[in-house]
Parts: sequence; C-alpha cells; structure tokens
Amino acid sequence: MQTSYMKPLAFALVLVLLPIRSPAADAVTQHTLTMDGHAIHYTARAGTITLYDEKRQPIDTMFYTSYTQDGVDPGKRPVTFFYNGGPGGSSVWQRMAAFGPVRVIGGKPGETPSAPYTVVDNQYSLLDKTDEVYVDAPATGFSRMLAAGKGSQVFGIDEDAAAFAQFIRSYLSDFGRWNSPKYLFGESYGTVRSAAVARLLENGFGQAIQLNGVVLMSNALNLDVLWDDENVGGNDWPFVLFLPTEAATAWYYHLVPNRPADLPTFLATVEHFALGEYLTTLAQGDSVAPATREDTIQKLAAYTGLSETVIREANLRIAPNDFRSDLLRSQGKVVGYMDTRYSGYDVVGNRQSPMWDNSDLATTPAVVAIFNDYVRNQLGYHTQLEYRSLYNVLAGWNWKHETDLGGDAALIKPPNTIVDLAEAMVENPSMRVFAAMGYYDMSTPYFQQNYDFAHLHLPSDLRGNLTIERYESGHMIYIDPTSLAKLKADLDRWYDGH
Repeated sequence: MQTSYMKPLAFALVLVLLPIRSPAADAVTQHTLTMDGHAIHYTARAGTITLYDEKRQPIDTMFYTSYTQDGVDPGKRPVTFFYNGGPGGSSVWQRMAAFGPVRVIGGKPGETPSAPYTVVDNQYSLLDKTDEVYVDAPATGFSRMLAAGKGSQVFGIDEDAAAFAQFIRSYLSDFGRWNSPKYLFGESYGTVRSAAVARLLENGFGQAIQLNGVVLMSNALNLDVLWDDENVGGNDWPFVLFLPTEAATAWYYHLVPNRPADLPTFLATVEHFALGEYLTTLAQGDSVAPATREDTIQKLAAYTGLSETVIREANLRIAPNDFRSDLLRSQGKVVGYMDTRYSGYDVVGNRQSPMWDNSDLATTPAVVAIFNDYVRNQLGYHTQLEYRSLYNVLAGWNWKHETDLGGDAALIKPPNTIVDLAEAMVENPSMRVFAAMGYYDMSTPYFQQNYDFAHLHLPSDLRGNLTIERYESGHMIYIDPTSLAKLKADLDRWYDGH
C-alpha cells in the first residue's frame, strides 16, 4: 500500500494514549502446502524481534511471520524478507493476498466482497523457491514501540532503513541463516526501503551483508517525480510520466477513439508521444505556439478520454486526482488510485481529491479480517494488541535522506534512493534486481518506474542484472489472478537464475 487516510491528529493521540504492552510469546506451528502435486512441509513462526539503540536499550519490537521449509539445509535454502509500504503500512497484503502459504480471494473490479471471505492454499506462493519472512514496520501490525523508544528513532527514511537492517541481522543470527542466499522483497514505499537497506547492509561496519537479489514491486525510488499536484514551477516530468497510466485507464474503460485491441501496442504509441511532443510542448511553458498547444490538446484528449475543455483548463497538465475525478464524471464515478480498473461513487460528487480508493476497499478488509483469524487460530499467536494494517506515521516522518555518493555526505530531499540502488548493484556485481509494475497503477505509474530504472547509470556489463516486467494490473499486482500467475512464473525463473 502507498498511503494512509488517517489524520495526523489521530496519530498524535494514539502515541499518547495507547498503553505499552509486552509482546506475546512466539508461536511455532507445523503445516503442509501442496503445490503442483508436491508437498512442502514447513514451520510457521509468528513472533517478534527486539530492536536496540546504540546504548543497547530496547526501543521497539518488530512483528513477523516466517515460513521455513522443513528437512532442508538452512545454510543453502534461500530466505526472502517481505514488507510493504506506506510509510506506515504493514506486510499484511503480501502475506495474505500474494505469496504466503494461504491466500485470500479478493474482489474483482466492480466487486467489493463481504465476509465470510474465501481462503485457499496458495498455488502462487514462493515457498517452493525460498523461505519467507514477512516483516511489519515499526508501529504497524503487531510491532510496537517500547518504553525507551521514540518515534524519531525509526520514523524516517534512514531511520526506517536502519531498523530493518538491524532486524535482518538479528534474524540471521537467531536462526542460523548467515550463509543462506538472501533476498529483499519490497512493495511501494518498501522499494525505497529496499534500496536504502541494500546499500546499508553492504556497508555494515563489521557485519557487511551481500544480497543475492532484490525484488521491487511498484517502485517509488525517486519521489520527486511523484509530487505533481501543482501546475506551476516547471517540474513537468510527473505529468509526462503519469500520461501512459491515464491512457491505459481510458483504454480499459473503452474511452479511446478507434480503440486498439492490444494494450501494450497502444501504450508504446502513447509513451513515444509523452517523451516527444508532449514533453517538448510542456517544456516551452507559456511561450508555446498556439497551434502546437492545440495539437497537443487534441492528442491528449484522444489518449486520455478527457474532454479538450478539461485539458485546456488544466493548462495541459492533468494531476492524477483530477484525472480520477474527471474520467467518469458523466457517470458520477471516480476511478481507483491503487488500481484504476476499480471505480465507484462519491457521495459529494466528483471532488478533486477522492477520500477513498475503491481498489483498496475491495482488498484490505478481506486480508485484515482473514489475517486476524489466521494468526490466532492457525498460527496460535495470541495477543490483545490490535493489528494495524496501516498506521499514520507521516506527521513525524523524516524525509531527509543521507547519501555519500562521491565521498561527500549530502542530504537529498525529495528523497531519491536510485543512488542507493545503483551503489548497491555496483558494489555487489552479483546482486540481481527484479522490478514488477502494473499498467493501471496511479500510485506509482509504470512509466515513472521505467524512468527511474533508465537512470541508474549502470555499467553496460551490469545492466543484465536488472529484469523489468509489466502486468495488466495495478499497484498490488497480485490481486489480479491472471497477473499473479504470470508474476509467479516470472519470479520462479528469476530465482532459478542464480
């Protein structure tokens, strides 16, 4: 997940009023998952790992669930650490809707399922390739700050990366996994985390860890090209990079004139226009010739399904929330944020910033309900804590990010962890990266992700370490069964490639 809709005031009250409770004891259970006729016997562990500050004072307990195959050499068996985004998002979606041993069946576009929800053994789990460790970020899930801890110690780009790096080192020590092949799997803001953690682990000051691979799903490595709601100031890149996602959405709703049958072919044309005529037109600003401006408006209308009037009034720059509100305005509907194939009504009309996301509502209630049942009744983890799928840490989040590229310490804001990923890949030439992105993702649009990866500035002999795949899905690629099946097959080949 990419964002939380909780208000900062609620965040402040929670920090003050919620009592600090001790974590429950770890729960260990045995299970079997049958995949393609092959039985995988595995041990599930639901528990916590304590984080410490530089004075060895306990500051936080991080909750996790791990699934480790029985009867294999743990020193040779891969282990992958999964986490989601936010900031302030737990790992519940990946754990329960994507790659864990069991999976919740989510709602299709146009559907919002109600309890009781359907749970199945997950034929798309990655447990046949790797042990899995799902980690909840500080203050999310069942993770909690301790009496000696402060939010400022873990709520920030660098602080969060340090917390996850410490968790990983502790897990490797506690369970004898230092010699295992090691992977990170981050989604959304979790990709910012993965880039920072990969670099941090490699520079571990006596405990350096080289990763075998990193999976980035719906990446947001350079947040500067996502901050796009102002139409003045000269940063036109966000509008260029969001355009193909808007076009894919218009194509999905049959609002593209003479609609091509093949989405990728159509989008190739839009991408060429975006980096060519559209970018050139925007770059001219107020000095663009009227004829050029009108030609660009007509093409934008044909690609996006919006009226020429709307585009003209927006000065050719359609912010994502405006697009969500305007595309289906005649039907009184707004389109989704995480996945634009989902749409729904807004009781106050098509406001500029819709207050909820239909694609989120079709997924989150099911995974949260099932996880709460599953962790207690199947995994045997008993706690009085409320599971926080999302927790608003944004009010206290430190967006400053320190890098030492070139040997000089520098602070980058808006944060850009492309630098971290590039450094990690150069410092560890055997580390491979798999990037997955969805066409209908308005949170981290796929063309923006392509732009990020095109600017890693890798040496030519390392570019083959980067694999990029696109899917006809949204931000949470796995909620679409067809895309999940393709993603599973792609990841199987990628893991086998080592």
